[in-house]
Amino acid sequence: MNPDFWKNRSVFLTGHTGFKGGWTALLLSQMGANVFGYSLAPPTTPSFFVETKLETHLSNSKIANILDLKTLIQEMNAAKPSIVIHMAAQPLVRKSYTMPVDTFTTNVIGTVNTLEAARQSETVKAVIIVTSDKCYKNHEQIIPYRENDQLGGHDPYSSSKACAELVTEAYQKSFYIDLGLQLASVRAGNVIGGGDWAADRLIPDFFRALDVGETLQVRSPNAIRPWQHVLEPVFGYLALAEKLVVNDSSYSEAWNFGPEKEDNKAVSWIVERLCNKISGSKWELIGTPHLHEAGLLNLDISKSKSRLNWSPRWDLTKALDMTIDWHQAWKQGKSMKEISINQIKSYIAI
Repeated sequence: MNPDFWKNRSVFLTGHTGFKGGWTALLLSQMGANVFGYSLAPPTTPSFFVETKLETHLSNSKIANILDLKTLIQEMNAAKPSIVIHMAAQPLVRKSYTMPVDTFTTNVIGTVNTLEAARQSETVKAVIIVTSDKCYKNHEQIIPYRENDQLGGHDPYSSSKACAELVTEAYQKSFYIDLGLQLASVRAGNVIGGGDWAADRLIPDFFRALDVGETLQVRSPNAIRPWQHVLEPVFGYLALAEKLVVNDSSYSEAWNFGPEKEDNKAVSWIVERLCNKISGSKWELIGTPHLHEAGLLNLDISKSKSRLNWSPRWDLTKALDMTIDWHQAWKQGKSMKEISINQIKSYIAI
């Protein structure tokens, strides 16, 4: 990343009140960018957005619905961004089973609205659409998925992210090429890090159980995921954004951001590592889950490594340690703005 590129550059970020969006907004502000956030209110209490006092780092924080196209267009035009990063989403697999309509509407039409608002902007040069590693048709095979593999999705969440990819491709071919706008989609693995309080996510569930002295209940201990600290893909997204703005259209395509292959670990490995690090923590199997979730999921990141000169900086052990440190600092009442900025600086310094 080039700090000079981001200094005083206006970035329109949807989903800035979420976990991943919050880290992205904080990182951009540390790089000197003018960040204009557009999102619903923080989805959890506590939240990264509130605990880090993130709003004080933003040029504007608009609490509104991504489905409100008129307001979205107005806010984007007022921000006059050169880059749009779309993260607003319903991000939970299990919630998508109980709220399928909301999941599809938010993740598909929300993407349409963002692309349409950017299309109507007079200042936007590049758009990044954040989808998911679960957009691929999962064959439960050990071979990692490449960007040109088949899209699909068994559950509503995964299917909605595959749909968002198709929407992105349609806007690219129908409108963006002719307008000279650069457009890319990004697919990351299972992100972890401090400040995530989402329901039905392994590490937030672990900390919730720990904090109240309960045993963590694990649904699928043998499920293998591409775990990575949240800063890993976020740095990749921003490196890609630079390429989109300053280079030709050869970067306007799909990109994977995941860990090195040795960090594709089973859920049981994660919880055992956490339990060994924190005394008093424990877990148990609660039986076979009745809702379908992928058992094996790996990403091929060779394209991002070779063409963006991006690669993971923290291995999974380090990522878990940083996550534990963040949560313990929060429990101790420390300044989470300072802790988060220090972790960003530590990552940048590598």
